[in-house]
Amino acid sequence: MLNKPETAGGAMSEKVTVGDYLLARLAEVGIQHLFGVPGDYNLKFLDHVIDHPGITWVGCANELNAAYAADGYARCRGAGALLTTFGVGELSAINGTAGSYAEYVPVIHVVGAPPLTSQQRGEWLHHSLGDGDFGHFARMAEEVTVAQARLTVDNAQAEIDRVITSVLYERRPGYLLLPSDVAAAPLAALPLPLARRQGECSPEALAAFTAAADALLSRATSAAVLADFLADRFGVGDALNRWLATCGLPHSTLLLGKSVLDEQNPAFTGTYAGAASDKQVRDTLEGANVVITVGVKFTDTITAGFTQQLPPEKTLDLRPFQARVGTQVFNQVPMADALAALQQVVAQHLPRWHRGPVTRPALPPSDSGRLDQPAFWQAMQAFLQPGDILVAEQGTACFGAAALTLPAGCRMLVQPLWGSIGYTLPAAFGAQVAEPDRRVVLLIGDGSAQLTAQELGSMIRDGLKPVIFIINNQGYTVERAIHGPRQRYNDIAPWNWTHLPQALGSRDGQVVALQAADTAQLHDAMAQAAAAQHLALIEVILPKMDIPDLLQAVTQALEQRNSGKTPATE
Repeated sequence: MLNKPETAGGAMSEKVTVGDYLLARLAEVGIQHLFGVPGDYNLKFLDHVIDHPGITWVGCANELNAAYAADGYARCRGAGALLTTFGVGELSAINGTAGSYAEYVPVIHVVGAPPLTSQQRGEWLHHSLGDGDFGHFARMAEEVTVAQARLTVDNAQAEIDRVITSVLYERRPGYLLLPSDVAAAPLAALPLPLARRQGECSPEALAAFTAAADALLSRATSAAVLADFLADRFGVGDALNRWLATCGLPHSTLLLGKSVLDEQNPAFTGTYAGAASDKQVRDTLEGANVVITVGVKFTDTITAGFTQQLPPEKTLDLRPFQARVGTQVFNQVPMADALAALQQVVAQHLPRWHRGPVTRPALPPSDSGRLDQPAFWQAMQAFLQPGDILVAEQGTACFGAAALTLPAGCRMLVQPLWGSIGYTLPAAFGAQVAEPDRRVVLLIGDGSAQLTAQELGSMIRDGLKPVIFIINNQGYTVERAIHGPRQRYNDIAPWNWTHLPQALGSRDGQVVALQAADTAQLHDAMAQAAAAQHLALIEVILPKMDIPDLLQAVTQALEQRNSGKTPATE
């Protein structure tokens, strides 16, 4: 099994090395697993990982998959860690790190580097560019990390602490270059507890924000709430749900933040996607006098090409470290403080606001009599259980899942901003490692799965039991919908998906592998997967050009923009 016995935070002995110090800090911030790929520059450090009482090594098929897995783990656990070797390994992982940076996921990337003595001599070593400059890749990492450090024996303790605290504060990745001789060097002192950075709240700015919010809300006769992924990343999701459970304001999320709010709340309206939203969702939000946005970032794919109609003058916007009321900006007002103050202001005005009944949009009906997108999503709605972790790949999976009503306690992981296809299979691996007692349900297209399918072998090796739906629609259907529906560049090699687990290491009875080509087969396969005590893989055969309604609107907007046109709805 992957987990080691519980220890007191991975405490160190009296004789410690720089590598031990780093592992102790990772354990201190709640990281219990380290994803990665071995390489000769990190092997001796890996011996310390293997011996560490509180951190478990999780080997991956390649470095990109390891970065995706660390990202999925961090989305569930609050932080993750990744280990690669210098140059070839870290550059393979940088795409995953960039996705974590774009979507505010705190992942600490440790790079095992050549000995500091060799670097100082400028030796032409393997995995380098052969020019004696060992800073090329660290400089590349600066663009997709919030803090970086090249560790030496003298700076290791201070720099490790600085990078980790920056990662946790800004909820974005950090980079640690760990030379092999530095990792093995002894340290003289045990660390004090890590001093974490806290968001500074200005009492004056908070008071001014509260007064401005009161002035705006006093003129309103209705209000609604729109939440997004930054509410989750910056730790206000629980407080936001508690408030919405009592105040009754209608509320919605964007796709990137789907599952931040409890979708079983009677006042939850559905997923907002600008002009592509269900009419009732759009009318509820866009028709409110004031919209309170919490942790929102409007991006092209989740707004159908920036078609949201939420002008700043009627928006009260809570961001990680500042708040806005209309066009007024209040710095040094962290999201949690702004939300607490806002609840008191809203309570004063709530009795006089109009709050009509909320009718949640229904899933599109399945009336074709065949297994198509509507039939699949109807079945998926019934299949999901409270507490599931739903991981949905960019494309038909992600945008079809937007219409689902998630059960209580269900978390959904998506990556529609960075949108790196293949991300979700390793991310589901990381999520299952992070939450071994919850059911992980992965929805991924056949084209995306071909990019990262190797990590299915890691799931089998480690005895994990997710339920994986391979949506087989014969290639890159989302790309076909944008451009070139009949072009062969959107075709892929046809794989025998139900035989893949055996090729990747499963033994008899270790994996349930099924194919569903009609609705009866799908329901039967779902029943078997739900009852199975093993990993389940279900290949779902769907029509080649059948896509969810929301994705149709999004792809049309993308085609316009890629042609240099601005949608008329803006």
